[in-house]
Amino acid sequence: MKFFSPKSLVILFVLSLVSISAHSQNQMATDSIDLFLKDKMEQLHIPGLQIAVVQHGKIVKQTHYGVANIENSVTVTDQSMFSINSCTKAFVGVAIMQLQEEGKLNINDPISKYIDDLPVAWKAVTIKQLFANISGLANIIDERENLLADTENGSWEKVKTLPMEFNTGDHFSYNQTGYVIIGKIINKVSGMHFTKFIEDRQFKVAGMKQTRFGDSNDIIPHSAGAYTTQDVVNGRWITTDEIRSSYAKFPEFFRTCTGIISTSGEIAQWIIALQNGVLLKQKTSLDVLWQPAILNNGRVGGFNKLVNGYALGWPTVTREEHPAFGPIGGMRSAFFVYPKDDLSIVVLTNLQGANPEWFIDEIAGYYIPAIKESNGFGLSPSLKKLRKELMKQHYNNALKIAESLKKSDSGFVLGENELNDFGYKLLGEKKQIEALKIFKLNVDLYPKSGNTYDSYAETLAGLGNKKEAIKNYKTAFQLNPKNTNAQQQIKKLESM
Repeated sequence: MKFFSPKSLVILFVLSLVSISAHSQNQMATDSIDLFLKDKMEQLHIPGLQIAVVQHGKIVKQTHYGVANIENSVTVTDQSMFSINSCTKAFVGVAIMQLQEEGKLNINDPISKYIDDLPVAWKAVTIKQLFANISGLANIIDERENLLADTENGSWEKVKTLPMEFNTGDHFSYNQTGYVIIGKIINKVSGMHFTKFIEDRQFKVAGMKQTRFGDSNDIIPHSAGAYTTQDVVNGRWITTDEIRSSYAKFPEFFRTCTGIISTSGEIAQWIIALQNGVLLKQKTSLDVLWQPAILNNGRVGGFNKLVNGYALGWPTVTREEHPAFGPIGGMRSAFFVYPKDDLSIVVLTNLQGANPEWFIDEIAGYYIPAIKESNGFGLSPSLKKLRKELMKQHYNNALKIAESLKKSDSGFVLGENELNDFGYKLLGEKKQIEALKIFKLNVDLYPKSGNTYDSYAETLAGLGNKKEAIKNYKTAFQLNPKNTNAQQQIKKLESM
């Protein structure tokens, strides 16, 4: 069983595939990306999307799809303006590094060096620890992302009365209080409000003529709108069965956390300016900007297994192969910079719930084939070995091959969850027979796990083998009586 929320949304909107930029590197790659994104938009119910690709310092692809406004069927253009939400933090990181290059601060300074009215427990926290969300400070917003009070001063005074959530550096916990403090620091040391500092030192310098700060209260020319499938239930974000308009208000003091509105093309320009030494002058500054903070246990901390670290406003995809630095915002926009591959991908959407960070690697794979899932990217070394041998035998004799690899390599280990994920990746590639054999291998290796039988049964049902599907769903339920999915599928199949 794969754990995800069903997205049976009922909505009519136009997904218009707009003409491809003349910058396209080659027609085959362009067509493939367009087809991939069109399919992804239909799958995730994304109304509108912009993409820009930077390779070797140039924009090699820039195009758009779908609708900016569902109600009036207004199509997306290259000028459509998308909220980038927390991707704003990456700009704040650059601003701090600009001030560090000028000798006006140091990211390892305690924040008490710049801010006076702080609780005692906060004073030793550093600027870098605020950026990396490892400070332990209480959050200035609640679980529904509302500020703790109606005013800036009220929220600030309230959060200062709250206890530390953990010892600084012990954990990663996404936190907006730190960025409010960073805004105060930029205001003080730059001599101007942080929004103007970023506008003057980044937007104008990078030629970002449309990019601005704003929210739903503002009239934004060429606005791409905002929609959501998300809601908070019992303190957790869930995907609902409906799409609706989304309203967001970002007070000016909060705009170090979120608030920039831009286009994929202008974000691409900004990335080029950043990597070409236009925004940061010192060669080492990018290394500092992108260095993830280390927790007290010696590890990095981040949102999930993909975006697993956090640097100066930049979430990091820390991995041995094709590492990336990837700002993500509002569950709707993201851009990944692959410095070792000289490649960057910018994807902006108008749907909270699109989470493009989960499919940007696949787009990158059209330019760097080794990054494609279908070529084994993202698999563990053991699973890559298994995949290589299975392909030679058309996925036959999976258990025998796995046992042989284990005998020849004591370090060969196949985890239940990774095999389950691999099976679903194969299903996503429409390789049902191959997926079935992987799920069967998982059953053989983990016969006491109800989830392995559930996934195997699901694939059997998809292939029309009702009898075997029922049998395996029953085993899944016996092993895990809380598996309501197995119960439901048994009833469904027996009634057919």
